[in-house]
Amino acid sequence: MAEETTLRCCACNLALEPRKTTLNYMGHGFSVTLPRCPGCGQVYIPEALVSGRMLEVEKQLEEK
Repeated sequence: MAEETTLRCCACNLALEPRKTTLNYMGHGFSVTLPRCPGCGQVYIPEALVSGRMLEVEKQLEEK
């Protein structure tokens, strides 16, 4: 049986919770649900999102 891993904030040691977050780049923003600390608000952005969708958005915005 696989054990579920819970992401925790390094500063607060609280479990991260999925929260709607607005990411901004070059004056444009888009909302996405990401794990965020309920204490300090620090957001965890998974590598797959950074190298996938966020990279696509960056390229599109820089072409304009």
